[in-house]
Amino acid sequence: METAPVNNKYPSGIKYIVWNEAAERYSYYGMRSILVIFLTQYLMIKDNDAIADYHLFAGLCYLFPVVGGYLSDRFLGKYKTILFLSIVYCIGHLLLAVFEHSYNGFYIGLMFIAVGSGGIKPCVSAHVGDQFKPDQKHLLRKVFDLFYFMINFGSFFSTLITPWTLEHYGPALAFGVPGVLMAIATFIFWLGRNDFVHIPPAGKNAHGTLAVLISAFKNFSDRGDKGLLGGAIKDHPVEAVNDVKAAMGVIKIFAGISVFWALFDQHGSSWVLQAKEMNLDVNVLGWQGTLLPSQIPALNPIMVMFLIPLFSFVIYPGIQKVFGYEMTPLRKMGWGMFVAASSFVFVAVYQSFLDDGQKISVLWQVIPFLIITMAEVMVSITGLEFAYTQAPRSMKSTIMSMFLLTVFFGNMITAYISAVNVFDGPGFFLFFAALMTGFGFFFAYMAKNYEMKDYMES
Repeated sequence: METAPVNNKYPSGIKYIVWNEAAERYSYYGMRSILVIFLTQYLMIKDNDAIADYHLFAGLCYLFPVVGGYLSDRFLGKYKTILFLSIVYCIGHLLLAVFEHSYNGFYIGLMFIAVGSGGIKPCVSAHVGDQFKPDQKHLLRKVFDLFYFMINFGSFFSTLITPWTLEHYGPALAFGVPGVLMAIATFIFWLGRNDFVHIPPAGKNAHGTLAVLISAFKNFSDRGDKGLLGGAIKDHPVEAVNDVKAAMGVIKIFAGISVFWALFDQHGSSWVLQAKEMNLDVNVLGWQGTLLPSQIPALNPIMVMFLIPLFSFVIYPGIQKVFGYEMTPLRKMGWGMFVAASSFVFVAVYQSFLDDGQKISVLWQVIPFLIITMAEVMVSITGLEFAYTQAPRSMKSTIMSMFLLTVFFGNMITAYISAVNVFDGPGFFLFFAALMTGFGFFFAYMAKNYEMKDYMES
């Protein structure tokens, strides 16, 4: 019996998606890198309120994926959803540049960006997976690594350049340049329209998720021994009910991930404000100069680009070879949460030194940045692959949006804690370290009983 040949050729549409993603991420992270500094130094907002507003905006960017995913799966398809909402995204950047001195106008611009950026998020990553056939499944992990690499490629340069632009040329140009990059990203994506695999939307579905859940509730007493959704089988095909069961199983896993984002996204807010208190004059390998606080987060994307191949080709295979311990997606995410918690212990220690009047070097932040970036590689990249492979065909973008919704909840936690201002100094960071540790154990409990599935487009 002959073995089918392995298809190692990447689909032609991938190049348009990854370069579009690099430009779009330059746009997004460039704007976000200066947001806290702009709010505190130009709009004169208090530090705690600026942190809360930053995380409220970041959270909304991950709430609107629910809308984008629904529009994509049911009505527009991924390509049209991405293209139309990218235009909304560009309008938002224009408003930021125009209303640099207007509180209300600026925040309207942020809302446009939240709608555009959030709406396309689940569609882009699901659109990547749609380009692959079952005989290319072995390439899927590699392309998600490449996809994430390009995200950080754009993020690294924007996080270095945009704060410098703000410092030397002011907010209009600093917010305007990312807007131009977003327009370029949209154009690149449009160029690939004839190369993409277009999975058609499912349309209005009488057997959709909400309909199945309503039937399950209505027929709850008739469920028998078929679980919580057993009663829905009276009104819906078994396949539709099983799809909803699969989605609910994934959502339970995602519930444990939310707190990770409450920690991770602080490298662009509370960690930046901590950097403002540190000694920003540095000498690195003979280079002497003064860094800007909002440039320090550039450590994250450059570390990601280094750590992705290190984890993929050295650490994960090494752990399995030496210890016989397979690093499954759920194990990667679980261990990543405990790693993330440890980074905040370092930041808490630094804050205690600063509160005691010691002006320590900002280079000490390299350690927690390395740790939180390791956690990101373990949780975020793995989560993208997990979300796609565990989602039935009719719910690809929707499940992706559920994964992104964990970022929303995480940022809402940070926004709330910052707004109520219960914790101060090192206690603020230690609270998040303890919270993440607790949720790490919760995630391990949920993951223990999860049965892995495999949904790939045919």
